[in-house]
Amino acid sequence: MNKIPLNNLKVLIVEDEKRLAQLLKDAIEDFCFKVALAKDGNEGIRKFHNFKPDIIISDIMMPNCDGLEMTERIKNINEDIPIIILSAHSHKEKLLKAIDLGVNKYFIKPFEPDQLIDYLEKLSLKINKQIKILLKDEFIFDNNTNCLYKNHKVISLTKREKEFLHLLLKEMNNLVLNKTIKETLWPDEEVSNERLRTFIKRLRLKTSKGLIENIQAQGYLISPLYS
Repeated sequence: MNKIPLNNLKVLIVEDEKRLAQLLKDAIEDFCFKVALAKDGNEGIRKFHNFKPDIIISDIMMPNCDGLEMTERIKNINEDIPIIILSAHSHKEKLLKAIDLGVNKYFIKPFEPDQLIDYLEKLSLKINKQIKILLKDEFIFDNNTNCLYKNHKVISLTKREKEFLHLLLKEMNNLVLNKTIKETLWPDEEVSNERLRTFIKRLRLKTSKGLIENIQAQGYLISPLYS
Protein backbone atom coordinates (compact mmCIF):
# COMPACT_ATOMS: atom_id res chain seq x y z
CA MET A 1 0.00 0.00 0.00
CA ASN A 2 1.43 3.39 -1.00
CA LYS A 3 1.42 5.84 1.86
CA ILE A 4 1.27 9.61 1.75
CA PRO A 5 4.72 10.71 3.00
CA LEU A 6 4.77 11.42 6.72
CA ASN A 7 8.53 11.83 6.88
CA ASN A 8 8.32 15.52 7.76
CA LEU A 9 6.39 14.74 10.95
CA LYS A 10 7.53 14.18 14.52
CA VAL A 11 5.16 12.03 16.60
CA LEU A 12 5.09 11.65 20.39
CA ILE A 13 3.47 8.47 21.77
CA VAL A 14 2.40 8.70 25.44
CA GLU A 15 1.52 5.21 26.68
CA ASP A 16 2.23 3.47 30.00
CA GLU A 17 1.98 -0.04 28.53
CA LYS A 18 5.53 -0.56 27.28
CA ARG A 19 4.63 -3.34 24.85
CA LEU A 20 1.82 -1.37 23.21
CA ALA A 21 3.96 1.79 23.08
CA GLN A 22 6.71 -0.11 21.26
CA LEU A 23 4.22 -1.76 18.90
CA LEU A 24 2.81 1.63 17.94
CA LYS A 25 6.29 3.04 17.48
CA ASP A 26 7.31 0.10 15.28
CA ALA A 27 4.13 0.50 13.21
CA ILE A 28 4.59 4.18 12.35
CA GLU A 29 8.29 5.03 12.61
CA ASP A 30 9.06 3.90 9.04
CA PHE A 31 6.66 6.57 7.79
CA CYS A 32 7.59 9.42 10.14
CA PHE A 33 10.57 11.73 10.54
CA LYS A 34 10.97 10.90 14.26
CA VAL A 35 8.95 9.04 16.90
CA ALA A 36 9.46 9.49 20.67
CA LEU A 37 7.94 7.63 23.63
CA ALA A 38 6.74 8.84 27.05
CA LYS A 39 5.43 6.63 29.85
CA ASP A 40 2.88 9.03 31.39
CA GLY A 41 1.43 12.51 31.07
CA ASN A 42 4.17 14.20 33.09
CA GLU A 43 6.88 12.82 30.83
CA GLY A 44 4.64 13.61 27.86
CA ILE A 45 4.55 17.29 28.82
CA ARG A 46 8.35 17.37 29.24
CA LYS A 47 8.86 15.77 25.84
CA PHE A 48 6.29 18.12 24.30
CA HIS A 49 8.61 20.99 25.27
CA ASN A 50 11.90 19.27 24.34
CA PHE A 51 10.96 17.07 21.37
CA LYS A 52 8.46 19.56 19.87
CA PRO A 53 6.19 16.97 18.18
CA ASP A 54 3.80 17.73 15.34
CA ILE A 55 1.29 15.11 16.58
CA ILE A 56 0.67 13.49 19.98
CA ILE A 57 -0.85 10.02 20.43
CA SER A 58 -1.83 9.35 24.04
CA ASP A 59 -3.49 6.71 26.18
CA ILE A 60 -6.36 8.10 28.24
CA MET A 61 -5.71 6.13 31.46
CA MET A 62 -2.19 6.50 32.89
CA PRO A 63 -0.61 6.87 36.34
CA ASN A 64 0.68 10.21 37.72
CA CYS A 65 -0.89 12.34 34.98
CA ASP A 66 -3.52 10.86 32.66
CA GLY A 67 -4.10 11.64 29.01
CA LEU A 68 -6.87 14.16 29.63
CA GLU A 69 -4.90 16.20 32.18
CA MET A 70 -1.89 16.19 29.87
CA THR A 71 -4.05 17.21 26.91
CA GLU A 72 -5.56 20.11 28.83
CA ARG A 73 -2.14 21.39 29.89
CA ILE A 74 -0.66 21.07 26.40
CA LYS A 75 -3.68 22.66 24.70
CA ASN A 76 -3.29 25.65 27.03
CA ILE A 77 0.19 26.09 25.55
CA ASN A 78 -0.59 25.19 21.92
CA GLU A 79 -4.26 24.77 21.11
CA ASP A 80 -3.53 23.79 17.50
CA ILE A 81 -1.40 20.69 18.07
CA PRO A 82 -3.27 17.53 16.96
CA ILE A 83 -3.83 15.02 19.77
CA ILE A 84 -5.12 11.48 19.25
CA ILE A 85 -6.50 9.68 22.32
CA LEU A 86 -6.44 5.90 22.88
CA SER A 87 -8.85 4.17 25.27
CA ALA A 88 -9.27 0.56 26.38
CA HIS A 89 -13.00 1.09 26.89
CA SER A 90 -15.67 3.43 25.62
CA HIS A 91 -15.66 5.70 28.69
CA LYS A 92 -18.41 8.03 27.54
CA GLU A 93 -17.74 10.81 30.08
CA LYS A 94 -13.99 10.76 29.47
CA LEU A 95 -14.36 10.71 25.71
CA LEU A 96 -16.82 13.62 25.85
CA LYS A 97 -14.33 15.56 27.96
CA ALA A 98 -11.61 14.70 25.45
CA ILE A 99 -13.74 16.18 22.67
CA ASP A 100 -14.36 19.30 24.77
CA LEU A 101 -10.58 19.67 25.21
CA GLY A 102 -10.11 19.71 21.45
CA VAL A 103 -8.84 16.18 20.87
CA ASN A 104 -8.78 15.47 17.14
CA LYS A 105 -9.59 11.75 17.21
CA TYR A 106 -9.93 8.79 19.57
CA PHE A 107 -9.43 5.08 18.98
CA ILE A 108 -10.91 2.30 21.11
CA LYS A 109 -8.42 -0.51 21.82
CA PRO A 110 -7.79 -2.89 20.21
CA PHE A 111 -7.48 -1.27 16.80
CA GLU A 112 -5.50 -2.01 13.67
CA PRO A 113 -2.28 0.04 13.25
CA ASP A 114 -3.32 0.77 9.65
CA GLN A 115 -6.33 2.68 11.02
CA LEU A 116 -3.96 4.95 12.92
CA ILE A 117 -1.62 5.36 9.94
CA ASP A 118 -4.56 6.23 7.68
CA TYR A 119 -5.59 8.99 10.08
CA LEU A 120 -2.00 10.25 10.38
CA GLU A 121 -1.98 10.57 6.59
CA LYS A 122 -5.04 12.82 6.73
CA LEU A 123 -3.47 14.96 9.41
CA SER A 124 -0.22 15.18 7.48
CA LEU A 125 -1.90 16.92 4.56
CA LYS A 126 -2.86 19.78 6.85
CA ILE A 127 0.29 19.80 8.99
CA ASN A 128 2.77 19.73 6.12
CA LYS A 129 1.25 22.96 4.83
CA GLN A 130 2.11 24.54 8.18
CA ILE A 131 5.64 23.09 8.37
CA LYS A 132 6.92 24.81 5.23
CA ILE A 133 5.91 28.46 5.23
CA LEU A 134 6.02 30.53 2.04
CA LEU A 135 7.43 33.99 2.74
CA LYS A 136 7.99 37.18 0.78
CA ASP A 137 10.56 37.32 -2.03
CA GLU A 138 10.21 33.57 -2.69
CA PHE A 139 11.75 32.46 0.60
CA ILE A 140 10.51 29.29 2.35
CA PHE A 141 11.05 28.54 6.04
CA ASP A 142 11.01 24.90 7.21
CA ASN A 143 9.85 24.67 10.84
CA ASN A 144 11.21 21.14 11.28
CA THR A 145 14.77 21.99 10.33
CA ASN A 146 14.69 25.70 11.21
CA CYS A 147 16.19 26.36 7.78
CA LEU A 148 15.45 29.10 5.25
CA TYR A 149 15.38 28.24 1.54
CA LYS A 150 15.24 30.11 -1.74
CA ASN A 151 15.05 28.33 -5.11
CA HIS A 152 15.53 25.02 -3.25
CA LYS A 153 18.87 26.20 -1.82
CA VAL A 154 19.54 26.63 1.89
CA ILE A 155 20.41 30.16 2.99
CA SER A 156 23.44 30.02 5.30
CA LEU A 157 22.25 31.43 8.63
CA THR A 158 23.73 31.44 12.11
CA LYS A 159 21.97 29.65 14.94
CA ARG A 160 20.82 33.01 16.34
CA GLU A 161 19.46 34.13 12.96
CA LYS A 162 17.44 30.90 12.71
CA GLU A 163 16.12 31.44 16.25
CA PHE A 164 15.12 34.98 15.31
CA LEU A 165 13.13 33.85 12.25
CA HIS A 166 11.51 31.07 14.28
CA LEU A 167 10.52 33.63 16.94
CA LEU A 168 8.90 35.92 14.36
CA LEU A 169 7.09 33.04 12.68
CA LYS A 170 5.63 31.87 15.99
CA GLU A 171 3.94 35.29 16.11
CA MET A 172 3.10 35.46 12.39
CA ASN A 173 1.74 38.86 11.34
CA ASN A 174 2.14 40.13 14.92
CA LEU A 175 4.74 42.58 16.15
CA VAL A 176 7.53 41.08 18.28
CA LEU A 177 8.92 43.77 20.58
CA ASN A 178 12.63 44.66 20.63
CA LYS A 179 12.73 43.75 24.32
CA THR A 180 11.36 40.25 23.64
CA ILE A 181 13.84 39.71 20.80
CA LYS A 182 16.80 40.72 22.97
CA GLU A 183 15.72 38.56 25.91
CA THR A 184 15.17 35.54 23.64
CA LEU A 185 18.31 35.77 21.51
CA TRP A 186 20.70 37.11 24.15
CA PRO A 187 19.28 35.81 27.46
CA ASP A 188 22.45 36.47 29.48
CA GLU A 189 23.55 39.76 27.91
CA GLU A 190 22.63 43.41 27.94
CA VAL A 191 22.05 44.22 24.26
CA SER A 192 21.81 47.74 22.84
CA ASN A 193 19.35 48.81 20.17
CA GLU A 194 22.31 49.48 17.89
CA ARG A 195 23.52 45.88 18.22
CA LEU A 196 20.04 44.59 17.40
CA ARG A 197 19.84 46.83 14.31
CA THR A 198 23.27 45.58 13.16
CA PHE A 199 22.10 41.99 13.62
CA ILE A 200 18.99 42.66 11.49
CA LYS A 201 21.05 44.48 8.84
CA ARG A 202 23.37 41.48 8.43
CA LEU A 203 20.41 39.12 8.15
CA ARG A 204 18.83 41.33 5.48
CA LEU A 205 22.07 41.25 3.49
CA LYS A 206 21.78 37.45 3.41
CA THR A 207 18.08 37.49 2.56
CA SER A 208 16.21 40.60 1.41
CA LYS A 209 15.06 43.95 2.74
CA GLY A 210 11.40 43.01 2.40
CA LEU A 211 11.48 39.71 4.29
CA ILE A 212 11.41 41.27 7.78
CA GLU A 213 9.28 44.33 8.52
CA ASN A 214 10.30 46.96 11.05
CA ILE A 215 8.00 49.05 13.19
CA GLN A 216 10.29 51.91 14.14
CA ALA A 217 11.54 51.85 17.75
CA GLN A 218 9.11 49.05 18.62
CA GLY A 219 10.04 45.74 17.01
CA TYR A 220 9.83 43.47 13.99
CA LEU A 221 7.35 41.16 12.29
CA ILE A 222 7.20 38.71 9.42
CA SER A 223 4.22 38.02 7.19
CA PRO A 224 3.84 34.76 5.26
CA LEU A 225 2.32 34.52 1.83
CA TYR A 226 -0.68 32.26 1.42
CA SER A 227 -1.03 30.10 -1.66
